[in-house]
Amino acid sequence: MLYHLHDYQRSLFHPALQVAQLTARLFSMPGWLSQLPGAARLAASYELFYRVGKHYEKPKFGIETVQVRGARVAVLEETELARPFCRLQRFTRLSDDPEVAARLRDDSPVLVVAPLSGHHSTLLRETVRELLKGHKVFMTDWTDARMVPESKGPFHLHDYVAYVQEFIRFIGPEVNVISVCQPTVPVLAAISLMASAGEATPRTMTMMGGPIDARRSPTAVNNLATNKSLSWFENHVIHRVPVNYPGAGRRVYPGFLQHAGFIAMNPDRHLKSHYDHFLDLVRGDGDKADFHRDFYDEYNAVLDMPAEYYLDTIKTVFQDFALVNGTWEIDGRLVRPQDIRTTALLTVEGELDDISGAGQTRAAHGLCTGVPADRRFHYDVAGAGHYGIFSGRRWREKVYPQVRDFIAAHQGDADIPAKKRPAARTKRRAVTA
Repeated sequence: MLYHLHDYQRSLFHPALQVAQLTARLFSMPGWLSQLPGAARLAASYELFYRVGKHYEKPKFGIETVQVRGARVAVLEETELARPFCRLQRFTRLSDDPEVAARLRDDSPVLVVAPLSGHHSTLLRETVRELLKGHKVFMTDWTDARMVPESKGPFHLHDYVAYVQEFIRFIGPEVNVISVCQPTVPVLAAISLMASAGEATPRTMTMMGGPIDARRSPTAVNNLATNKSLSWFENHVIHRVPVNYPGAGRRVYPGFLQHAGFIAMNPDRHLKSHYDHFLDLVRGDGDKADFHRDFYDEYNAVLDMPAEYYLDTIKTVFQDFALVNGTWEIDGRLVRPQDIRTTALLTVEGELDDISGAGQTRAAHGLCTGVPADRRFHYDVAGAGHYGIFSGRRWREKVYPQVRDFIAAHQGDADIPAKKRPAARTKRRAVTA
């Protein structure tokens, strides 16, 4: 019922929001209206009202070109595989120069597994853009559950694991897998099961800011999951999709509730950001105003998660700690990270991460004991919060060089002696735990 009321309210306010948008434009564009006393404040007020109340659609990746080793190349986004709840996207780099094209073909492939945790995969736009400078990039693009007809069936956490396995097999064993936040757990499970079955596993796996062991340095997110019962989540945050969507009747964790949770974690910060935006509009500071719009166009665009997947994740990852306790079974097979032997491991954590606490991602090293110590590394990103490890200046200047060098160092035979590999950079160190 809550979802239906939310949808009704949004439809009810839509005309007022359209009027607000039009008024903001009239009083800000060149003309006599913008010259009236108080016009700038009036336009800023109406834009703020419009942006706070509007519905945010999924943004586009918008990556059309990228600089690759001194050459500007075009980027084409293509769908390689389409499944009901996810598409495997490829960002194909194109060049008319035969020499440049040959170099592009030699680059190692990377699969970026984006989170299915509220935001769209476009949240990792900067991650993809930077990786394109030296890699063939594939990415999981998760589908908003309200757009998936109920006839397509449920989607559980084990289905997520199966998707990751299918995508790895499709790209091939030369792939390097990068998981950001939530998918670190199902990605580790997927590769573990492949190793246990004797399948070829990826050359490397990079895990960034994820809850491998959510018991370590618990955050507000962890505490909520442990302090409430599974039935509480099912009864309070799970709702059915209204009839005006393709997924009508499907049980989901609605995006608007997730968004409310995001805002509740740092309400003062968001309030200040919107007030600063108002002042920037009044002053006519277009660059700062555009930065605010771009950030919140992405941050406010959320998707619904399938209820089965969400509840499975709460129980498996945050309540039972099944991965680290060695009790997680998928289709009757135990998830055994210790069976991974040839895939090199890099974990990345942000010093100020308030989503996945210190040590949660690094815990992967204590599980992947079959991977030789000289093929396991950890990198702490000083001064970085959760988003800083995959977006922004710290990602570009600190994290990406570490990831790039780590991948490059493990593209040959798994048995290459350590002395012949590039040395670890500052703060990226071998882990023996």
